[in-house]
Amino acid sequence: MMDLLFDPQAWIALATLTALELVLGIDNIIFISILVDKLPKHQQEKARRLGLFMAMFMRIGLLLMLSWIVGMVEPLFTLPVFNQPISGRDIILLSGGLFLIWKSTGEIHGSLEGEDESHGAGPAKAAFGAAILQIMVIDLVFSLDSIITAVGMVDDVRVMIAAVVCSVGLMMLFASPIGRFVSDHPTIKMLALSFLVVVGVVLVAEGFGHHVPKGYIYFAMGFSLAVEMMNINMRKRAANKVKLRQQIPGGPD
Repeated sequence: MMDLLFDPQAWIALATLTALELVLGIDNIIFISILVDKLPKHQQEKARRLGLFMAMFMRIGLLLMLSWIVGMVEPLFTLPVFNQPISGRDIILLSGGLFLIWKSTGEIHGSLEGEDESHGAGPAKAAFGAAILQIMVIDLVFSLDSIITAVGMVDDVRVMIAAVVCSVGLMMLFASPIGRFVSDHPTIKMLALSFLVVVGVVLVAEGFGHHVPKGYIYFAMGFSLAVEMMNINMRKRAANKVKLRQQIPGGPD
């Protein structure tokens, strides 16, 4: 263990892998933020932290089962129509992608239709359990994706586990502000849901053996977010101008 503390290559690998885990965890943070936003206020922080803790332990557990992870890429059967071999990893990606598309589409429909959910004691308890269960399902998909990437970058499991712990710790610092920001801006929430639909489609495509570089997806999302941030800033400036005109007697209409 001490040899790793004084090995520059290990520190470089740790920093690189932590940054990669953070990037790959963006969609996980967005999904958790949208799910916990439907819970009562006093349960949101608890669900957010519990979801991130589960993601951390799930990734560490998968790291300790690397031989099983490697075996998951072996084909189990072949789809006769597409002549496409399907492995255990593909099944998880397909299931997770379809779940993400279904959940995100349902959230978009609920936002547009203005569905109002009751927050009584019974429904709140059921909603909390359902949110945790959904977080666990999508954590498995995102964890599998990030662990397979980590295995291809670093050979030492100890460095991988340290990177996972560091990245989840940083996620916890940013998860609450991101969640509040998404909750306070409906257009950002709709943009995030659209992003999750795209991620779901990418997971389904990868399940069928068609790799789509996530860099393209993140660039498109970053560009859309930058445009929306400019729109939010312009709306704030317009609202401030209206307030100033209303406060100044005899001001221009």
